[in-house]
Amino acid sequence: MYGDIQSVGDAWAKDNVVSFELPELDTLQAYNVYLNLRNNHQYSYNNIFVIVSLEYPNGKQEVDTLEYRMAYPNGEWMGEGIGSIKENVLWYKENFKFEEEGKYKLSIEQAVRKNGQIDGDAKLKGITDVGFSIERANNE
Repeated sequence: MYGDIQSVGDAWAKDNVVSFELPELDTLQAYNVYLNLRNNHQYSYNNIFVIVSLEYPNGKQEVDTLEYRMAYPNGEWMGEGIGSIKENVLWYKENFKFEEEGKYKLSIEQAVRKNGQIDGDAKLKGITDVGFSIERANNE
């Protein structure tokens, strides 16, 4: 498994794009790619919207706006962990092949806004860390 995580402090700023250079991976192997988010009790939403960009070695870019649930309807956090910090492992790509040789770049930014609000939240309190993880897919 490969992965990395970066702290964003006690709030994820709207203009803080978290970027990672991915390790060079086997071009014939399929992988599952996840986003990793850590939140604490200060996070005031039951979901999160993120914009994820995957830049290929040739410069091509895939951009996705994704929504993930962070809490059950009763308000209990979905992430794993004991205490106030919860770790969320969120599907990004399933059975994905990094077919081009070279370095890929993954960028993640938050896109949360309140209903009726045009601009996103300037600082998303309660999100403390943003990252990714990659594992070989089981294609059996």
